[in-house]
Amino acid sequence: MIHYRNNLNIKSCNTESIIRLSTLIMVFLLFSCQQKKTEGNKKPNIILIMCDDLGWGDTGFNGNEIIKTPNLDMLAAKGITFSRFYSASAVCSPTRASCLTGRNPYRLGIPGANSGRLKEQEITLPELLKQKGYTTGHFGKWHLGTLTTKVKDANRGKPGDSAHYSIPSMHGYDEYFVTESKVPTYDPMLKPAVFDEEKGESLRYGWKAMTDKSEARNYGTYYWKGEEKSAIENLDGDDARVIIDRAIPFIEKSVLDKNPFFSVVWFHTPHLPVVATDEMMADYSEYSFKEQIYYATITGMDKQIGRLWKKLVELGEAENTMLWFCSDNGPERDTPGTAGIYRERKRSLYEGGVRVPAFCVYPNGIEAGQKTAFPCFTSDYLPTIVDILRLDFPDDRPIDGVSLTSVLNGKENVREKPMGFQYGGKISWVTQEYKLISTDKGETFELYNLLNDPGELKNSIAENPELAEEMKADLLAWVESCKQSKNGNDY
Repeated sequence: MIHYRNNLNIKSCNTESIIRLSTLIMVFLLFSCQQKKTEGNKKPNIILIMCDDLGWGDTGFNGNEIIKTPNLDMLAAKGITFSRFYSASAVCSPTRASCLTGRNPYRLGIPGANSGRLKEQEITLPELLKQKGYTTGHFGKWHLGTLTTKVKDANRGKPGDSAHYSIPSMHGYDEYFVTESKVPTYDPMLKPAVFDEEKGESLRYGWKAMTDKSEARNYGTYYWKGEEKSAIENLDGDDARVIIDRAIPFIEKSVLDKNPFFSVVWFHTPHLPVVATDEMMADYSEYSFKEQIYYATITGMDKQIGRLWKKLVELGEAENTMLWFCSDNGPERDTPGTAGIYRERKRSLYEGGVRVPAFCVYPNGIEAGQKTAFPCFTSDYLPTIVDILRLDFPDDRPIDGVSLTSVLNGKENVREKPMGFQYGGKISWVTQEYKLISTDKGETFELYNLLNDPGELKNSIAENPELAEEMKADLLAWVESCKQSKNGNDY
């Protein structure tokens, strides 16, 4: 530390003193510059947050005036918000596979929810990052395979069945705390013995959180934290809190060990069944019971995302953390969730089924307050992160995503590589301007100009037959490429 007198008389300083002082100032400035350079070269922490069945219009940053999402809105304002961000599929598991591999889920043999598994031959983000010194963790929903071969668990896990067994540690994760599929959004391991059907409670939709759990029954699933090792503690209350209670210690340890971290946080919210307490529902008392529990569970999740960010700030890691947020598909049918102006919902390849709320915040690398209409999707995660970190991808297998690095810096607004989608006999091909879609396995097609008609109200294929034929040829060639990948040709 340099000490000085406030009433220093410059005239009294001799030449030697001035030289000594100048040298100290130069050393201090050089040290400061070097420190900033070192901080700038530090590998960013990476967090991928995904919620389950959250519609494009279910957040404040996309214009919702009912559901309170103050923390999501705050984070969106700190980075770049995507108005045209898509999930790679219209349902859960396939989209999740695309996030970790950069590839369309049909290439991987994961065409729908509760189907297929993430194969060990796939190259995943946690594997790539672990090789570069990252600590890797996955928290919340998994849905990329079964997690046990010993007990009955969730949708597919059962004794003796290893056909779909695929746990996070097989794919580059150091630590995990996950369920195979859905759980209630409050007291995730439990369900009531009876439901108040007059109020609107049901096993499928949800219920008011139980105050007396003496007659509660097991929901039928587990949280897994190791091979055939289930969690037994801290499983009560808001499921979003239960998840963040595991993610935060993982981050704290990574910071203590001076390791960059890659953390995937996949909430179950607001996938049915939605469950909330009176306290959580208080903000929505003017709405119906089914609306109250639905809205409250989203706000509960938002609170936990805010808690996670606050911890990053406390640890001094917020500025150097790249956090991505999106949903896995559009809102579930028969819920208060909304896709805004967009057509249809979950399980559809029209916009409402795959256009989802999304943003990226990275204070050290992305200018705040940006908004972009650049079309992008969850398959872009891997090539973007590979590009930013200058990683070497080990082979030339087909990657369906593109790097968004220039988009994040506000330097690109036209997507050159189209995005292909497949789900349940439906296929579509999305370019910067148009969508070609078939809902009957390619028998007939529709064409929409998404820039002029984002609600997909007017089929313009009759006015653009040549464009439609060109897009159809590209789409069918891409579908065939996915079939070749599914047959194992990429391995």
